[in-house]
Amino acid sequence: MPGCPGAVSEEVVVVDVDTIRALVVARDRADLAALTGDSAVLAGGTWLFSEPQDHLERLVDITALGWPALTVTPAGVEIAATCTLAELEHAAWPARWSAAALFPQACRALVASYKIRRMATVGGNACLALPAGAVLAALVALDGLASVWCADGAERRIPMSRFVFGPGATALRPGEVLRSVFLESSKLRSRIAFRKIALAPLGRSGAVVMGRADLDGRCAITLSAATVRPIVLEFAGFPVVRELTATILGMDRDLWYDDPHGDPAWRRQMAVVLAREVVAELTEGRP
Repeated sequence: MPGCPGAVSEEVVVVDVDTIRALVVARDRADLAALTGDSAVLAGGTWLFSEPQDHLERLVDITALGWPALTVTPAGVEIAATCTLAELEHAAWPARWSAAALFPQACRALVASYKIRRMATVGGNACLALPAGAVLAALVALDGLASVWCADGAERRIPMSRFVFGPGATALRPGEVLRSVFLESSKLRSRIAFRKIALAPLGRSGAVVMGRADLDGRCAITLSAATVRPIVLEFAGFPVVRELTATILGMDRDLWYDDPHGDPAWRRQMAVVLAREVVAELTEGRP
């Protein structure tokens, strides 16, 4: 029965997604074997229940696996896929981790109420691979490393910069589950800057730019929302305006996203403007 310790439920459930016939409550890794072609992972469910899922007949709920939302060690932090956006947004971080300020900024960049942020998960935002996925972009911007549970019981690691291929497309293979994302302490001690623009005050992001200045002097600029996937531009130091502009304008045209929230040409120009502001802010804060 649902909610019984150690049990796996195979009962018909009634949800807005009316093709669902069974719910599996995963309580250990073996229960993830229920992830077949007609099933999907359920965590927060804020997107899953928001529109028809005609190809699905079974949901595998991973929230009962008991993963700690955030595991902080001297080496860094492991963020569980089931960590909610609210937990990430309001977490108390070590004072030296100045880059953790990027998390609340990313959470607030999403068009989502506080109620949604209490349910929506970090893993969901990453695995949906939507261009406007600001938490996904923050994990990329901070050089995160994804831990993925494979269907055969193995585990593999994927840099978050290579986790997403395009809108709705990730490196996950059939039966695989995102377990967590690890961020190194050295990256969390970096200086960061954040910029966002949208066509409407409360509209979906048209362009988001995140900057990171590392302790060794390197600089990384992450473009998202304007692009089909998060794009990281790496520089040996702070790029001058001409170099930064040329790099962004020289990107492949297919990388710029096109939807009602922004024309690709506008998004590209806004990415240039915001990236310049980000670099200017990071430059002002250097020793």
